[in-house]
Amino acid sequence: MDTNDITAIKQLLSTPKNIVIVPHKNPDGDAIGSTLGLYHFLNKYNHNTQVITPNDYPGFLKWAPGESFILKYDSQSEECNKVIEKADIIFTLDFNAFHRTGAMAPMLETSKALKILIDHHQEPDDYATFMYSDVNMSSTCEMIYHFIDMLGSTDKIDVDIATCLYLGIMTDTGSFRFPSTTSTTHRIVAELIDKGAKNANIHNNVYDTNSYNRLQLLGCALTNLKVLPELRTAYITLSQDELRKFDYKKGDTEGVVNYALSLNNIIFAAIFIEDKQEGIIKISLRSKGGFSVNEFSRAHFNGGGHNNAAGGRSETPLKSTVEKFLSILPQYKNALNHE
Repeated sequence: MDTNDITAIKQLLSTPKNIVIVPHKNPDGDAIGSTLGLYHFLNKYNHNTQVITPNDYPGFLKWAPGESFILKYDSQSEECNKVIEKADIIFTLDFNAFHRTGAMAPMLETSKALKILIDHHQEPDDYATFMYSDVNMSSTCEMIYHFIDMLGSTDKIDVDIATCLYLGIMTDTGSFRFPSTTSTTHRIVAELIDKGAKNANIHNNVYDTNSYNRLQLLGCALTNLKVLPELRTAYITLSQDELRKFDYKKGDTEGVVNYALSLNNIIFAAIFIEDKQEGIIKISLRSKGGFSVNEFSRAHFNGGGHNNAAGGRSETPLKSTVEKFLSILPQYKNALNHE
């Protein structure tokens, strides 16, 4: 964003507005943290602010300050539509194409509200009046901090805002271990701790809340792990029956793909998860170094994301989706073995 954009946004926000804040479907820690962080910030200026998620999210995010005020489109669509129709401004956070919001997309596309995009994914669609897009940022939560700073309002960051922003930065950086974690990221995190974010408590709330069934499901996933050493690739499959056997809850497979990536000499990892309700195979891809899973997913699995973390989907059965993946891999043998 340039100075003119910030001046215009300051003017927009100088009087109370009806504001809707939207993350992507199946929101993760960065999506929930950024939307709630911005929610608390805007409320300090007496805006009528509402966070609307396309659908529900994992239980390990439901402790975040302000979470109880979130509306969920999949179960509260009539109420959500009324709020969107009255909106003066819609912030879209942690995504950059309306289709990432699922069933919400038509309402967002037709809304006459001014749109403001804040996101760090590649190749954004051109739908917003104001766009803050930076693929080099660790997280959308880090971008929300910078956005607040651009507005000259970091003094407004309180314990609730700090907690929400810390949540998203922590989860999207893999607890500060991914390459997108910069010295600036650490400085912001230090500032958030100074503002009251309890880093140990936030970590425990997200990562130390495993159920017995979730750990059993992890064991199943690791049993299904396959390794292709000649392609420096590992992948995991989980069928609908396996999910059902271990009483799968939303979020139970979060981070499982990283176990495959942690193997020695592996730089490309994938997990394929059957979702019979949606009629798709959900795919998460991770990589190390310069191998772009964003490009791989865009080319073959209707997805995208970041260079080292992306998602995709397939509408063919689990077995044939994996077969397609295995048939494609040899095309990338040189790239995978030169990292």
